[in-house]
Amino acid sequence: MPNGWVAAWARRVGDVAVPEFAIRPMTAADASAVTAWRYPDEYSFYNADADLDDLAELLDPSEWGRRYFAADELDGHTLAGLLVVKLTGSVAEIGLGLRPDLTGQGLGESFLRACLRFASAALGAQRYTLAVAAFNRRAIAVYERAGFVEVERFEHATNGGRHAFIRMARDTAEGSS
Repeated sequence: MPNGWVAAWARRVGDVAVPEFAIRPMTAADASAVTAWRYPDEYSFYNADADLDDLAELLDPSEWGRRYFAADELDGHTLAGLLVVKLTGSVAEIGLGLRPDLTGQGLGESFLRACLRFASAALGAQRYTLAVAAFNRRAIAVYERAGFVEVERFEHATNGGRHAFIRMARDTAEGSS
């Protein structure tokens, strides 16, 4: 994907398009900003430096625009989140995160759908999987509203311990469900 390429989506309210998120290749400034994000309480599990392997991957410039993407708020043109995509054939394994001050404000589903549309339009994804920490009921509810279903529960070694996760999947491209 060319470095200058940006994919933007808007939702419609009546006849008016309300801009939401633009997805683009991650930059060094984006990666640095993400490393400074601090989530409250149990959500600190998602701080970028909670797992050194994940942090090293985030900071690897060879991954930016290939697997790591930034999401900007269209109204303020500020970094709002990140999207990580591992594409195997037409299946995209996704990871995503909203900036901490944007969580819990009802933006999760529109952010997720923008990320799915990007993965479909820009990368050719037709199906999606993701893994979510089992304690994160807020995110699980968003994924379920977007058509994801639980397919597996498992434990994963990360963040200095073994943690319960739920794998979820969705078998339709965004826009075709």
